[in-house]
Amino acid sequence: MNSTDTKNDWDPDSSEVTADQVAAYDKMRNRCPVAHSESRGWSVFRHADVIQILNDPKTFSSTVSRHLSVPNGMDPPEHTRYRAIIEPYFGPERMAAFEPTCRSIAAELLDEVASHESDIEVMSELATHFAVRIQCAFLGWPTSLHEPLIQWTASHQNAVRQVDRETLATLATELETIVADLIQERVQNNAKANDDLTASLMHENVGERKLNGEEISSILRNWTVGEVGTISASIGILIHHLAEHPKHQTTLRDDSSLLPQAIDEILRVHNPLHSNRRTTTCPVTLNNRPIEAGERVDINWIAANRDETVFEAAHTVKLERDSSANLLYGAGIHVCPGAPLARMEMLVFMEELFAKTVDFHSQPKTSAVPESYPASGYSSVPIRFQFQR
Repeated sequence: MNSTDTKNDWDPDSSEVTADQVAAYDKMRNRCPVAHSESRGWSVFRHADVIQILNDPKTFSSTVSRHLSVPNGMDPPEHTRYRAIIEPYFGPERMAAFEPTCRSIAAELLDEVASHESDIEVMSELATHFAVRIQCAFLGWPTSLHEPLIQWTASHQNAVRQVDRETLATLATELETIVADLIQERVQNNAKANDDLTASLMHENVGERKLNGEEISSILRNWTVGEVGTISASIGILIHHLAEHPKHQTTLRDDSSLLPQAIDEILRVHNPLHSNRRTTTCPVTLNNRPIEAGERVDINWIAANRDETVFEAAHTVKLERDSSANLLYGAGIHVCPGAPLARMEMLVFMEELFAKTVDFHSQPKTSAVPESYPASGYSSVPIRFQFQR
């Protein structure tokens, strides 16, 4: 039996789901935790089932596309070799060295918006700008790329919402060209490994050879698309939550030591990443549902991290909740290697935001606009800030 023979359990493109995908996935987790649909294949909503997938990469393969994706689109042993190259770029020494730059970027951006207005649409005026500036600084890319990447991100998000595959293909080519030009520039200038992170990647070896251009380009594309999308979504979610929950905002302003754990908890309740895909390599049973080899399986992070059987009062943010079961950064061999960078960036941004504001809350008579599949978070977060004067 293949997916065309499988009874569909739900319609993820129905108006009920698209109106509030978080609530819809909560319902699916309880009604049909492993559910089939024509458009997404198998969707997995329960924490326990997601853990089973993450801990069994042999059955649930990450090689889901014909396009090279280093290393997140690979399985062992290939994944293991490339992962060993990637991880040191997010080690403690690099994070400590980058932290002052990150703080300077956050402070400068907040000063810019504070100078001309207090009513701010967070996603377009703060979150995306921060994510793009940070990513360019981390990779050693020029500031001249800020605006092109911001425009690219906006176009990409719109094409994703519209499921415009033709535009998405064009945008993918545009980003590939940007990355290829950056690599070629360093080749022509005989860049040394310590010049910047991009140049450093060009001097890395896999086995007995250097990474080739396609591999370097894949790594940089994955980092850029993933980092900009998730960091901007995370900033929007964090600010929206604290604007809507002034007691939490006050608590964190009074005790910033709670911020790291609180950030993870807020993003557990509203995950900035929608889902990740796997493909079955053999027949398998998941929560009593038989799944054939070669089937698409979507890990729904939003639902899994709101599972009541794992998290007491799962829909409620508890700032000091134990985060050991939190799947914000995944688990298993594909746990996000960039988690230290993401955590540092969000912590620094929130520290600077608190330092430069007295208070912030939602703008009167306006509401945040939730994102829709395959994105998460919000497409618009209108906030009124009271800046320090």
